[in-house]
Amino acid sequence: MGESTSPISVILVSSGSRGNKLLFRFPFQRGAEHPAAQANKPRSRYAVNSSGDTTEDQDGDSRQLQPTRDNPTSGLLQVKQQKWLRCVDGGCATKRDQCPLTDEQLVSGFSDVILATILATKSDMCGKKFELKIDNVRFVGHPTLLQHALGQVSKTDPSPKREMPTMILFNVVFALRANADPSVINCLHNLSRRIAIVLQHEERRCQYLTREAKLILAIQDEVSAMSETTEGPQSPFHHILPKCKLARDLKETYDSLCTTGVVRLHINNWLEVSFCLPHKIHYVATNFIPPEAIERSLKSIRPYHALLLLNDEKSLLNELPLDCSPALVRVIKTTSAVKNLQQLAQDADLALLQVFQLAAHLVYWGKAIIIYPLCENNVYMLSPNASVCLYSPLADAFSCQFRGHNLPSMLSKFSLPVSLSEFKNPLAPPVQETQLIQMVIWMLQHRLLIQLHTYVCLMVPPNEEDFRAPDEDMPFTARVGGRSLSTPNALSFGSPTSSDDMTLTSPSMDNSSAELIPGGDSPLNKRMTENLLASLLEHEREAILNVPAAQNPEDLRMFARLLHYFRGRHHLEEIMYNENMRRSQLLMLFDKFRSVLVVTSHEDPVISVFQSLLK
Repeated sequence: MGESTSPISVILVSSGSRGNKLLFRFPFQRGAEHPAAQANKPRSRYAVNSSGDTTEDQDGDSRQLQPTRDNPTSGLLQVKQQKWLRCVDGGCATKRDQCPLTDEQLVSGFSDVILATILATKSDMCGKKFELKIDNVRFVGHPTLLQHALGQVSKTDPSPKREMPTMILFNVVFALRANADPSVINCLHNLSRRIAIVLQHEERRCQYLTREAKLILAIQDEVSAMSETTEGPQSPFHHILPKCKLARDLKETYDSLCTTGVVRLHINNWLEVSFCLPHKIHYVATNFIPPEAIERSLKSIRPYHALLLLNDEKSLLNELPLDCSPALVRVIKTTSAVKNLQQLAQDADLALLQVFQLAAHLVYWGKAIIIYPLCENNVYMLSPNASVCLYSPLADAFSCQFRGHNLPSMLSKFSLPVSLSEFKNPLAPPVQETQLIQMVIWMLQHRLLIQLHTYVCLMVPPNEEDFRAPDEDMPFTARVGGRSLSTPNALSFGSPTSSDDMTLTSPSMDNSSAELIPGGDSPLNKRMTENLLASLLEHEREAILNVPAAQNPEDLRMFARLLHYFRGRHHLEEIMYNENMRRSQLLMLFDKFRSVLVVTSHEDPVISVFQSLLK
């Protein structure tokens, strides 16, 4: 996973009055391998030339094959072709097949001159996504044009003594493996664009980029002069790193992307750049979860879900920037594992839509997960990805957190699906129940447990006479009388509906007012029930009407009203919320019509992506 999501290198190039320059690259080559180390070093005429012909200069490309501005890769392709021919003649092609190139070797094959030529684009390409693939390396960046380019400084500039900048454009480029996932490429392009915007702002404000570029170029010239007389470390980037703040920021960006995936920079000690690579935070085993899957789950958040913080409140608040939203601080201080998002919005005095957005923000950054609020009816079982080692770090952390308890014995209680009500002991002190809730929360935070929900499916065996009916092949979801089979639009993520209009009853459900009509045996109620059952096949209606509970008009009307939920895609808690019904009412109805209903238990696909994550 590290090779496919981590960048190979970060490169900063510029274009201006001094031509195309590679200002900084990290990781940089070692001193002995850097081209500047061999720039003017005398060579013995009897020395073996391992790189092939002696017609190449220190940059790896001959004078007649120098890339041009119109065709920057022409010389590069010819040089690579000559190197490939020499490798075949020397018998190194087989070795390369046997020993794949490392990340460092992939980028070290490109000299500074070649990288500066191909990555410093023309002005027409600025402000757009830059992506270039050469052999096994893919370069991704966002070239940016500076506002005050050479010769474009306004005549009305109030500071006439300010020196005219010599830089026209710059590009912060990330090098990746050619087979990197497209989502990783898009994320790193987003990071490059953010850094470019900040650098452009600082250049307009105080010419920060121009100062750093002058410092870098001066150090490069100094190192080049030193290489003529000494044989010390010849890499200019080795000397640039401790003296240049921008170079250290780029190095920190590279290190953060390769380790945690969270980048926090303060460019020029002024503007903050925050970035999160979700592939480093959200993954299962060795496979990362695509950001698209996370976004789909976040858009499916409902008011009956809850937000579970993965860290304690104090440490999470310390990680927030100084200028963070006060609403985010309020949500973090108010959230609880036993409180759904609708209650959280009321306690925090925020709109429900804003709570959705803040919850999605915390989940995306890996600071929280979405769960169903803890209650005694919740059913949990051991996660298939849980670590059950006796002496694992998690077991030690659990023992330190809860004295007198060990993790393996606690996990053994959830080997089979079990409800929290089974752990309830009326004779036990309240402290024991509180500790049980804290242990369940701890195991949910570390993805050791998964929650199972109850789903109901209508399953009536077909009659032999109706086996060849034309409507038999039609799916059940298409035969439910044009009813809306999805969750109400008013509850969808990003809905413009105000939180004040969000009640426990769902007004968007068709025919949900059938139970409000007085008189169970009224002709209107019978007609509405018949209309709901008319979408079923003949043998399905007969099987339902033959159930003894169907003789009760109240039960039959309730069954018909909930018919569109009986397709295995809506769990019991969702039906309770949408229809404002109690659990006991639904369970009693399921029991009465058990001859035509099949009850199953499995994970909620909306939150299963969060419960299965491993860090």
